[in-house]
Amino acid sequence: MTTDKEVSGRAVERFTGRSLVGLGAVAGGGVVFGVLLMLVRFHWAPLQHADREAAEWFNGLVSPRPMLVDALRVVTDLGGRPIMIWLVVVAVLGLLIRRQPRLAVYLLVTDAGALILDPTLKALVGRLRPVVDVPVAHAPGNSFPSGHALDSLVMYGALLLVFLPALPRRWRRPVIGLLTALVAAIGLTRIALGVHFVSDVLGGWALGLAWLGVTAYAFRLWRREQGERVRPLREGLEPEAADEIVLAPDHQGPLPRLWLTVAELVVGWVLVFGALYLFGRYVSFHTDGTFLDAWDTAVPKWFEARRTPTWDEVSWWWSKAGDTHAITIVSLVACPLALAAWRRWKPVLFIVLAIMGELGLFLASAAVVGRPRPEVTHLDGKLPTSSFPSGHIAATICLYAAICVLVMGRVDRWWRWLTVALVVIMPVGVATSRMYRGMHHPTDFMGAILLGTLWIGTLYFVLCPNEKAPTAEKAPAAEKVPAADAGPAQPSGAAPDGVDRRPAGSAPAPVGAAEPN
Repeated sequence: MTTDKEVSGRAVERFTGRSLVGLGAVAGGGVVFGVLLMLVRFHWAPLQHADREAAEWFNGLVSPRPMLVDALRVVTDLGGRPIMIWLVVVAVLGLLIRRQPRLAVYLLVTDAGALILDPTLKALVGRLRPVVDVPVAHAPGNSFPSGHALDSLVMYGALLLVFLPALPRRWRRPVIGLLTALVAAIGLTRIALGVHFVSDVLGGWALGLAWLGVTAYAFRLWRREQGERVRPLREGLEPEAADEIVLAPDHQGPLPRLWLTVAELVVGWVLVFGALYLFGRYVSFHTDGTFLDAWDTAVPKWFEARRTPTWDEVSWWWSKAGDTHAITIVSLVACPLALAAWRRWKPVLFIVLAIMGELGLFLASAAVVGRPRPEVTHLDGKLPTSSFPSGHIAATICLYAAICVLVMGRVDRWWRWLTVALVVIMPVGVATSRMYRGMHHPTDFMGAILLGTLWIGTLYFVLCPNEKAPTAEKAPAAEKVPAADAGPAQPSGAAPDGVDRRPAGSAPAPVGAAEPN
């Protein structure tokens, strides 16, 4: 019989073996980084020559091809600070919503360490960036190590370790391969764009691997100190949390009646577009001499007469709150948080369709209505779209109205009323700033209200975003229920339906007794 001491000894042996492999990888990354650091710091001539040759070769390959440069910039941005901060903040908030504070702390510590190591080492080494014949990109600061290479490896590696248990096993290797290729591609773009030497990127990768290994090892020690079993890293950091961190266990998907829903949305979109077209043509070209015409003329001039440098600055910020960048940023935060809080794809789809549908309605109606902008000085210059409807205001209405609909239908806390306040305050603030800056008529604001109301209403009645999730099928799970949890055992001779059909007067057989032949 195996004793408790032997079992404990085997567990310690397995943990020690896994730890030695992990420590070997960490030490390897640290050694590679240390060697590169010394070679760069002491200006080793062969390394400098190889770095310059590679930089010149890549510059000759990339600089004559503008489309290739644009593609490289898109890939390199995936390893930049804005993407890194967005992913980490959203992941941490999602983990806290799912009540996984330990994983949230791990992500924060790991990525904060990368953010600290990068500028610190660059300042200590002081290596200048490459100088090429035809610069195609520019980057501030020093060169060694590559911050994009370091940050991307740490960020995507940490996210992979955290969320790996939530992935089906058949998808784990493809996802690992995809993220590895992405980290490699980000590093290569830094070399190809001429903002880093090859040794900078290799140093960033080596340092990132070492730091990721250190934090993962520390997390495993944390688990062990709390008496929890330490699993191999190929299973993720917290395999027991798989059910809690899975994105959305929808069994029927967000749209069970896909084609019918698509048809209803298309018909609704066309009807909303028709209403916008009729209203836009009317207020643009058929209101001469009416109070609407007088209003559209007087209000922009009233704002123009009261402009000051201070209000110009305030209106610029309010106007930015409704532009494409701000709407995109808020959406990229709201969608993951909705997914984390409600574990369903339909709320996410509701927000995405609200924004995408609004964009299509705005562009189509602006093109066919073709309304001139107010006859005042335009503080934002000449824009490519016409005045009706206001895209800034319509996007603000659709985004915050979609969030409000979801929160009011799913949350019973007092703070849900804050979303109602946002639905009023944000569009009014953006509308006031747009009229102050001479970019829109008051009836353009009315058109944005019409667009937002009709489109959000259409989405609400077609998608039903707040309906309860369908009940998952229980039959497959029942097959996996252990005998101890399967309820009381049926007496021998009982039918599957639980009815005892033994002859009258016979005693029930003891549990586990053999049945007579």
